Amino acid sequence: MSAAELDALLGDAWDDRNPVGHAAVLAADERQEMLAEGERVLDRYGLNAEFVPVAYGGRWERADRLAEILRTVWRRDPCLGLGYGFSSLIASVNIWTAGNEDQRRRTAGLLLANGRVAAAFHELAHGNDFAHAECVARPGGGGWLLSGRKEIVTNLRRAEAMVLFARTGSAPGSRSHSQFLVLRGDRPITGLRDLPRFPSSGMRGVQLGGVAFDRSPIPGDALIGSPGQGIEVALRSYQVTRSVAGAMFAGPLETALRLAIRCALERHLYGGTAADLPYVRAVIARAYADLLAVDAFSAVILRSLHLEPETMAVYAPAAKYLTARIALDAFEDLRAVLGARSYLRRGPYAMFQKLARDVTPATFAHVSLAAALVTLLPQLPRLARKSWLADPSTAPSLFDVGGDLPALSLDRLSAGMPKHDGIIGALTEMAAAGSRPGSDPVRRFTVRCEQELRKLRDGCAALGPADITIDASPAAFALADRYTAVLAAASVLAVWWHGGERHGDAAVLGVLDRLTERMGGPAVLTPAERDDVEQRLFDCAVAHSLDGRPLGLSALGVPDRARSRG
Repeated sequence: MSAAELDALLGDAWDDRNPVGHAAVLAADERQEMLAEGERVLDRYGLNAEFVPVAYGGRWERADRLAEILRTVWRRDPCLGLGYGFSSLIASVNIWTAGNEDQRRRTAGLLLANGRVAAAFHELAHGNDFAHAECVARPGGGGWLLSGRKEIVTNLRRAEAMVLFARTGSAPGSRSHSQFLVLRGDRPITGLRDLPRFPSSGMRGVQLGGVAFDRSPIPGDALIGSPGQGIEVALRSYQVTRSVAGAMFAGPLETALRLAIRCALERHLYGGTAADLPYVRAVIARAYADLLAVDAFSAVILRSLHLEPETMAVYAPAAKYLTARIALDAFEDLRAVLGARSYLRRGPYAMFQKLARDVTPATFAHVSLAAALVTLLPQLPRLARKSWLADPSTAPSLFDVGGDLPALSLDRLSAGMPKHDGIIGALTEMAAAGSRPGSDPVRRFTVRCEQELRKLRDGCAALGPADITIDASPAAFALADRYTAVLAAASVLAVWWHGGERHGDAAVLGVLDRLTERMGGPAVLTPAERDDVEQRLFDCAVAHSLDGRPLGLSALGVPDRARSRG
């Protein structure tokens, strides 16, 4: 089963008669319900099989294919994407990472039967600060006794199982928490009380519940891995889900871009259409470049999961942060095209306001943007001193989007600090080698990014102990933010470098223009060059949108080999 087959099952999003089209999605949102027919379609497709490794009867082989499938769902409805799909992935990855054989087989059987697994990690009082979580599990009754609360957890009330994070030791530090696979379907759990849903402005159809435990007994074999391994397992598992999340954000952004293009072409202003206005064309072109940036950066990060998993402690939070930031900013930019229509809950463009409301909580679900930067900060000084401008490039296969990949080895993921940064090494080598013939603007971008890297290295190497914690200064957080932009630009340059014949110069120049804009400083392109690039990007986005073609790298000629094998 492929993403194309899933898209065909979902049908024409713009057809009001389609029970899983935009009209039906909006009606469910108004009722604050999950789209029931959408869930039935995903049941028929067997979406949960995408979250189960092939060794346990599922279809999960490649992270990039998994991301493409989820992007297809998120493009239609982020509530379905989170409430049906991503929440079960977040939970089950912990089982594939550290669970025993019985736990893996039970989880696989549950998911393949269209069941759900909730990730019960969050406590409202502590947010992403898992080291201070208060829900406790104490030995007792031949197993464990749970006490405490979990709040704002997707599908908690209707899930057949949950992966629960609880304190199992009293000492401070990372070795006092563990994870448990708690099965709700076997028999009622005494002392368990479901808490009411918190109202929300976005993701209104998602079941965001809570649970309270009062010495609730669970069996001894519910423990995942060893006692005290909870944070380590979570950090390793998050490297998968944070990488996939970055690619998913392209889904709602793609639909929002299509809505903006339709509005620009259909809205009549000043004797023409909104699309005749240079400003409107520029906004659409830049949002399209943002979408391509998310696509290219995510593709490289997802390949890193397979090819260089030991780097993911840096790459995964960087990707989650920047792709979410780009998506949020692009939505705000596109509001200027739709104007007041971007807030209307009825009419041909009403889907925009739902997507905008849904994408905001989606970008901080699992980990907030600030928490992603906090994860990066302790790693930057060492990379600056030992790796940047010294390490060689990673292998070219990392940048061969859609190319072959070895099997994903979750046991190679590490919660420790990576010793090298091969993507940044690729930037250094490209800057030293110069650019391809006839690509002078790309050469200028390469030089600019390498100069930014040198400034970044100096700034990060000077960070002291107080600047790599949650209490870090705004300047330290700004360095982490700039690192994500440099990393993304290096990824885009390397994708172009190793496959330039498959990508148009307008696309790579537009993407690099947007990424270097995030770094600050003077523009690399001249005003005339930027106008030309943006006009070509606008024309490309409109042509692809009108033809119903994807708005992404595959539409620019990247062979979708992963899809063809699906």
